[in-house]
Amino acid sequence: MAVDTTEKSLNIAHLHWGFPPIIGGVETHLTIILPQMARYGHKVSLLTGSVEGIKGRYRYKGVEIYRTPLMDLNWLYKRGLKGLETDLSRVYESFFSEAKPDIIHAHNMHYFSEPHAALLEEFAKKYKAKLILTAHNVWDDLLFLELTHNINWDHIIAVSHFIRNELIGVGVDYSRVTAVHHGIDQNRFKPGLACDKILDKYPQMRNRPVVFHPARIGLAKGCDISIKAVNLVRKKHPDVMLVLAGSKNIIDWGATQQKDIAYMVSLIKHFNLEDNVLIDVYSLDDMREIYGVSTVCVYPSSVSEPFGLVMLEAMASAKPIVVTNSGGMPEIIKDSVNGFVVPVRDFESLAFRINQLIEDYNLRMRLGYTGRQILEEQYTKERVVKNTLSVYEKVL
Repeated sequence: MAVDTTEKSLNIAHLHWGFPPIIGGVETHLTIILPQMARYGHKVSLLTGSVEGIKGRYRYKGVEIYRTPLMDLNWLYKRGLKGLETDLSRVYESFFSEAKPDIIHAHNMHYFSEPHAALLEEFAKKYKAKLILTAHNVWDDLLFLELTHNINWDHIIAVSHFIRNELIGVGVDYSRVTAVHHGIDQNRFKPGLACDKILDKYPQMRNRPVVFHPARIGLAKGCDISIKAVNLVRKKHPDVMLVLAGSKNIIDWGATQQKDIAYMVSLIKHFNLEDNVLIDVYSLDDMREIYGVSTVCVYPSSVSEPFGLVMLEAMASAKPIVVTNSGGMPEIIKDSVNGFVVPVRDFESLAFRINQLIEDYNLRMRLGYTGRQILEEQYTKERVVKNTLSVYEKVL
């Protein structure tokens, strides 16, 4: 088990646009690493966006959570970013005066808002704190270039070697970027979970081959490719069930989510797949059990996926997963070792692999078992926190 090698307790102030009940890969990542840092004896705080019905200040597993509308991207998208500086400065001052940070660790603040990033640099200087950025993504536009280069980040963490190479490609010094893969709570997602509750809740999954697409519904996540693939799989396996994870509380910058969902529903109706597709919003406990009843997991992302935390959830659950040769995913999933890798938007190749895994029990068990072994060796919550703390030590 990884242990904390930091000699002294640190005050670590994290900032990100969302935190549960807002759901997404970064939000889940924070629920994993922040409590683990607190368990290692560090003082950990998070400044994040407001959510209706959630307190503005509370404690989560040893972590101090501060919420403000000025970090809520859905609200900021409607309001606009002009004239934020005075109010934002006041919020930052309140947060940092309590956090007294040695480390200010921002997540995805090299995009969306120049005022947030520029003021963050000022407060890092004021409190003599080291300013760390985790780049969970990269974008092809001017704002990304400016905020990546013009803000004096002491160090940048990239969530995959793919993201690291992309940052180096736009001129970031290679010595200032460290790739740190995500980790997961390997005790929460694991094989052999009792799945009676989920089967009672969704009896249509009982005694059927279940294809689970765990990422939220969206064209970028390849949900349309999964639907097209299952339309082909149905010819050999008429009882196949595709489970799509709907999204309720997400950061929807640009308000595209509902358009994507409407298209997916139309596609399902077009193929007469209503009896073969299940769409709902699932809790974390639901997700664990759906992995448990799944025959195969799929994540055919059609964009350059920076990492894809659901890969680790599938591996932790000892389930084979089929991904695309996109972004950072092939760094984790090795073809024919712990899953399969198919070309982007190739629904026929995806359908072939799904059929193969439905029909070959021993292949499913071997890939799933290997995936769990790799996860226990490389992608635990202790490992990712240890690697993150090592970056802090380097800059300190």
